[in-house]
Amino acid sequence: MDDEARYALERQRMVDEQIAGRDVRDPRLLEAMRAVPRHLFVPLEHRYLAYADGPLPIGGGQTISQPYIVALMTLLLHLTGEEKVLEVGTGSGYQAAILGHLAREVHTIERDAHLAERARQVLGHLGLGNIQVHVGDGSGGLPAYAPYHAILVTAAAPATPQALLDQLEEGGRLVIPVGGRMGQYLEKWQRQAGEFIQDVLVPVAFVPLRGKYGWEGGWDD
Repeated sequence: MDDEARYALERQRMVDEQIAGRDVRDPRLLEAMRAVPRHLFVPLEHRYLAYADGPLPIGGGQTISQPYIVALMTLLLHLTGEEKVLEVGTGSGYQAAILGHLAREVHTIERDAHLAERARQVLGHLGLGNIQVHVGDGSGGLPAYAPYHAILVTAAAPATPQALLDQLEEGGRLVIPVGGRMGQYLEKWQRQAGEFIQDVLVPVAFVPLRGKYGWEGGWDD
């Protein structure tokens, strides 16, 4: 069996056991998870673990999230295919690729130019032309393209930035981990009639969001 066939089997097993096996039933999301070759977003030295049930380092102190967490955060956005989405923290580009299969337009912003370029190359190789990769401090969002139907943040903030909430359109959703070094909770926010409705969901573990509205120096702040 060649590598691509082996990865395809591992990807199917990942979806069956780690995603559908944990009661994620959205057919479009499951198909996106089956379609995106996660191993291409993982550094070569960790590629043999690409479909394992956990996060992996990608360099620069960042990680590619556990597949189930990628699925859960995406599910909470309730995407139908017509949305404009902002992702804060491109990292490897894997989460952006999943979003690109499920939304009309995706903007993803990464402060590490090297990671951003690597993600841009992989996303381009996969032909995901509806995803734009930006370099900069995404902790305050990307106002130039606002408002967004959905915003997803892939690093932990000390508090939910008001700047991100303000870039949601009416009915839009924000999913973000909030907390510090000892752990965080996943929060979902929705803009309704000019107000913001918050749900605090499950405990999670993410790297720190860096930037003006994050942890400027990491967990040492």
